[in-house]
Amino acid sequence: MQDIKRKRFQALIREIESIRGRHTELVSVYIPSGFNLAKVAEQIRQEQSTAQNIKSKTVRKNVLASLEKISQHLKLYRQTPKNGLVIFSGNISEKEGAADIKLWAIEPPEPIKTRMYRCDQVFVIEPLKDMVREREIYGLIVLDKSEADIGVLKGKKIEKLKHLESIVPGKTKAGGWSANRYARIREGLLEDFLKKVGEIASAQLKDLRDLKGVLIGGPGPIKEQFSEGDYLNYEVKKKIIGVVNTSYTGEPGLNETVERSEEIISQASVIKEKQILDRFFGEFAKDSGLAVYGFNEVMDALKSGNVDTLLVSDAFDFVTANLRCKCGYAAEKTISRSHAKDEICEKCGGRLEIETEKEIIDDIIKLAENMGTSVEMISTDTPRGEQLKELGGIAGILRYKSE
Repeated sequence: MQDIKRKRFQALIREIESIRGRHTELVSVYIPSGFNLAKVAEQIRQEQSTAQNIKSKTVRKNVLASLEKISQHLKLYRQTPKNGLVIFSGNISEKEGAADIKLWAIEPPEPIKTRMYRCDQVFVIEPLKDMVREREIYGLIVLDKSEADIGVLKGKKIEKLKHLESIVPGKTKAGGWSANRYARIREGLLEDFLKKVGEIASAQLKDLRDLKGVLIGGPGPIKEQFSEGDYLNYEVKKKIIGVVNTSYTGEPGLNETVERSEEIISQASVIKEKQILDRFFGEFAKDSGLAVYGFNEVMDALKSGNVDTLLVSDAFDFVTANLRCKCGYAAEKTISRSHAKDEICEKCGGRLEIETEKEIIDDIIKLAENMGTSVEMISTDTPRGEQLKELGGIAGILRYKSE
């Protein structure tokens, strides 16, 4: 379940990162592991005194309210949590002059080493983003005598970094040239091209601190010549873990290199995710009755204990929301945030507005664990991941066909 926790932590960071204050009134507090909370509480009190001097009445009110929330929250802790504590607090209201002070308290997955207090128009999230950076990176080099492409596989996403084209001529010699002379010229140009590919690939890959391996692909014998020669920097060359045949170069070749390296990087998340999605969409295409999608349908199957594998998109956005209409009508519903504008008042036909909302992903995962269902978080970085998102962001592979 570590992948799920990581995905949820990433989603929380994206939520906090997206918030923009109307003024300098968003407070970020980083408390290192083992640091004395009493000193932090004292600093917050001092900042409250300083905030009294803020000229703008609205900004002063919001900053003081945020600091008071932080001060009260700190009283809940006897000591700093094992990995430290990060607190964000500020006015997130989108309406000018209105206040909606919200607080996030985060116990990070790794020890915090930075002590920080900052009041700004954005929350400081860089130290947290570094904790969830992609740590599963593979270098990709696809080449033949005509062109080369350099890329990386980061988790489940393939990124093209560089495209190079050569001036190596074909094997047919120009008129008037001897075969030997033409072959020497061709070999020299090819050697220059491979050296250039090696230099650029080394520059692109050698400083990636989480590089786990390098995969080389191509449609001809040039890839073996390149991988066996001294074209790559020593530190990069020693990380070559596979050389595979592909039908293409370019972006199709990068994708094909990853697909044909399935056994080599069988533990990589992109391969694991592909296998799960292939299984789901295979059942879906066969209309076998073992594929279920849509929030209500999946939840019914999950509650009955019939879901073997639950697939949740990292774009899953269902919440339990308290909705209210201007006419006074109120209701509580589980809805998709992206379709909230479609919620209509049953009383007057007006549009319902979200007053409060509660995330439900934790409850879904707990229910799945209790039912012995495996849970897989699916990215939107692949075409099939996007397809899952379009199906509502949640789906399941059933244990048996429902009656």
